[in-house]
Amino acid sequence: MNISIIAVGKLKEKYLKQGIEEYLKRLGPYAKVQVKEVSDEKAPDNMSEAEIKDVKQKEGERILSHISQDAYVITLEIDGKMLTSEKFAAKLDELATYGKSKVAFVIGGSVGMSEDVQKRSDLALSFSKLTFPHQMMRMILLEQVYRAFRIMRGEPYHK
Repeated sequence: MNISIIAVGKLKEKYLKQGIEEYLKRLGPYAKVQVKEVSDEKAPDNMSEAEIKDVKQKEGERILSHISQDAYVITLEIDGKMLTSEKFAAKLDELATYGKSKVAFVIGGSVGMSEDVQKRSDLALSFSKLTFPHQMMRMILLEQVYRAFRIMRGEPYHK
């Protein structure tokens, strides 16, 4: 399986980079995983709705340029579907079984995701109703993908 994680913004925090590197290393035997960063737009606190839409649009165009036509796209959205780790593993297993070997996960920027990216999504997934920093979501997502592969293979993993 080829997995792409397309994320808005550059990761600066050393501890997150280290965690991400660790999960990428752990995932090596299971799948080819790559993280693609797209640049974010400046988003001051007091933006108008039109400015927010413009930021989402520009970031969305960058995201879409990294998604291949044959990819199954999973966007991470607060209002997306919530799955248990076991159901998430089953979904990835189902995709692999039915020939969807390219999976692209999308993590939007600080103001959210454009409608065009949401329309391209095959599954909107939520990890929680809580809001997480989008930089931290990369590591959380990689950990869950790793956990999913361990579950699919019947291998032990801490609970």
